Amino acid sequence: MSPITIRRRTAAAALTAALLVPLAACGKSDDKKAAADPTPEPKAVNLTVLAASSLTDVFKTAGEAYQKSHPGTKITFSFAGSQELAAQVKQGAPADALVTADTKTMDGLKAETGDATIIAKNRLVIAASKANPFKIDELKDLADTKIKVVLAAPEVPVGRYSKQILDAQKIEVKPVSQEPNVRAVLSKVELGEADAGLVYKTDSAKSGDKVVAVDIPDEQNAVASYPAATLKQSKNATDAAAFVAWLSTPEAQKILQDAGFQKA
Repeated sequence: MSPITIRRRTAAAALTAALLVPLAACGKSDDKKAAADPTPEPKAVNLTVLAASSLTDVFKTAGEAYQKSHPGTKITFSFAGSQELAAQVKQGAPADALVTADTKTMDGLKAETGDATIIAKNRLVIAASKANPFKIDELKDLADTKIKVVLAAPEVPVGRYSKQILDAQKIEVKPVSQEPNVRAVLSKVELGEADAGLVYKTDSAKSGDKVVAVDIPDEQNAVASYPAATLKQSKNATDAAAFVAWLSTPEAQKILQDAGFQKA
């Protein structure tokens, strides 16, 4: 091999090596950057939401939808009568948000909650036992002493609404029992332990053919409003606020309205 050829090959090798050094350095730099800045995993968040009994079915659907669009977030619901939920909040129960079936209960918790937003509305119907043997078709029929009527206790929102509409029509009803929430009222009628009761329209719809739902005219009815708010004691304030805000989005509103709730 001639000296000229040797010199040419040596020069080419040196040039190649010089070009490779920056590329290698760049690759190492990129590797270090990738290691230092990986794609963050969704933050794991567990939210506890206290909600009125009449929201039991629809909130299970809403919760699944929210979790699907918010990876890493798990929502646990605790359902009870609004007055029971208020007592839990005042006792410091660990929770992040609250949704009641009336504004009165929420207004009484202003010291414990953030600003409330109405997310839905509801109305009452008469739930009559299957086949409606007493042919109940209006409120005044409930005054018949032969009919066993069950109502929610007056401390419960649906019980308060029931008293309001009965008093307005000057209808005297002597209930055979007063229940702690609307689901308990409905259950009594479904099981045949009562002939009729006043419940929310959305609850009667879930009973299918177990009860006969008798509509109450708007002028004789009451409108139940559902306010939602974060709890000041929440340890997940930002995420709780995000869930409460989501309840007013088109996605959540469609879920609520598909279940029979009225637009807020």
